[in-house]
Amino acid sequence: MSLALNLPLTKHITPSQQQVDIRDTEAGMVQGCLDEERWAQKKMYESHYGKMMGVCLRYSNNREDAKDIINEGFIKVFRYLHRYKVGTSLEGWIRRIMINTAIDFYRKEVRHRTEDIENAYSASSKEADAVSIYSAKEILSVIQKLPPSYRAVFNLYAIEGYSHREVGDQLGISESTSRSNLVKARAKLKVLLHSLYK
Repeated sequence: MSLALNLPLTKHITPSQQQVDIRDTEAGMVQGCLDEERWAQKKMYESHYGKMMGVCLRYSNNREDAKDIINEGFIKVFRYLHRYKVGTSLEGWIRRIMINTAIDFYRKEVRHRTEDIENAYSASSKEADAVSIYSAKEILSVIQKLPPSYRAVFNLYAIEGYSHREVGDQLGISESTSRSNLVKARAKLKVLLHSLYK
């Protein structure tokens, strides 16, 4: 006669099952990237590509330039991932890299070209932005038509929330040039958006 023990059944987890669980977490993906695991790099790229492409498109003339920016940005993401602080927003950290990469791209394109600030303060920037009544796709299409110097200032100030001083520091221009370019960008955006419905 055998003696039956009433012990609770425990599920045996194999190492490969544990690895699958780790792969499903952001921390596991980050660690996989740090270990230069291809699955982790692919997962990070695919899970953040859409939102980051949206960021890059706002700073570029066209989709090809945006692709160059995003690819260069992800190279930096993987190169500097050891600097990411676990527990903070990974998406925010990647976004910051994409914005900085776009700014670097902008600098290469315009070689620190600044715009004339004459009469900038006479133009009013206080009226409500015409931007709010249009779709995201329409806005993106007209933002891409802005000259690079206007586009960079508009994105950093109006969309990313930087102050004019911070915009100036990022782009290597004066605070007054940042203000001037924002006024001009808004005026040009208004004209471009109105032209969509003529």
